[in-house]
Amino acid sequence: MRILAISGSLRAASSCTAVLQAAALLAPPGVRLVHYAGLGELPLFNPDVEAAGLPDSVAALRREIGLSQGLLISSPEYAHGIAGAMKNALDWLVGGFELPGKPVAILNASPRAVHADAQLREVVTTMSGRVIERASIGLPLLARNLDTEAIAADPALSASLRQALADFVEAIGSGA
Repeated sequence: MRILAISGSLRAASSCTAVLQAAALLAPPGVRLVHYAGLGELPLFNPDVEAAGLPDSVAALRREIGLSQGLLISSPEYAHGIAGAMKNALDWLVGGFELPGKPVAILNASPRAVHADAQLREVVTTMSGRVIERASIGLPLLARNLDTEAIAADPALSASLRQALADFVEAIGSGA
């Protein structure tokens, strides 16, 4: 099973990216998490550009999503909203057929990021993505400065991530 992991942060030391990388380390057997690294390469969404032909970076994003059985998203909150880079990526997906019906799990790396988390769920649902609630969790990482290995090694965090991944894989497999 192939799951595409998308971090909505462009920061090199992003806790969202670290969570997704830790999830890759903790993935169940037979599950491969593929990290999407092209978020910063996407041009600003413009319907005129889309009508003239998809930029290569956008076509690559859509192709990666199409090849995956599910999406695992972790995105920060900026000014009580979805990070601009993440929203831009989602905007490029509106005209495609890759997201509708696709299972999506959202991993929130900050307990204070309630606005972006809610908005991300709303946008994905509006775009007909299937948010798998039991696999969408919040992790208390705020001010802990944990890297990938520390997240994966922390007993409570790793247990939460493993359970979320197991729930996500089960939902994908059952079509629920």
